[in-house]
Amino acid sequence: MSAADDGANRSLGQLVAQATTELSALVHDEIALAKAELRQDARRLGIGGGAIAAAGVLALFSLPVLSFAAAYGIHSTGLGLAWSFLITGGAYLVIAAILGLLAIAKFKKIKKPEKSIASAKETAAVLGTVKPHPRPVADTSRTDASVTRSSV
Repeated sequence: MSAADDGANRSLGQLVAQATTELSALVHDEIALAKAELRQDARRLGIGGGAIAAAGVLALFSLPVLSFAAAYGIHSTGLGLAWSFLITGGAYLVIAAILGLLAIAKFKKIKKPEKSIASAKETAAVLGTVKPHPRPVADTSRTDASVTRSSV
């Protein structure tokens, strides 16, 4: 049995049900593709977010260290202890800057789900060109006496 014969033997309800099923499957496939593309970017987002959080924590930790360095610098009689605290505080700031740059690099690698967008546009283009099935033209020249027409 050919596909044309199969379509001719099915009722309108069966055709609508099949179209609904196929459209539903298409939407589910589009969503699955988008999820697969976004999963990879979510991992990059997590790494970048963790690096930003670590940079913020280290920058926050550098403030007490720098404060202690200033206090010990004033209190100490030699430069050795104060300079060591200043170097430690500076090292925290350098590490925070490196982590911040790492986070920015990870965020720049995040991309749009291009395959999903292209597939959705292609589907919309195909569905936009679909025309309804042509119906046979009814003979409107004769009027049926049993049909009452409303005057409204």
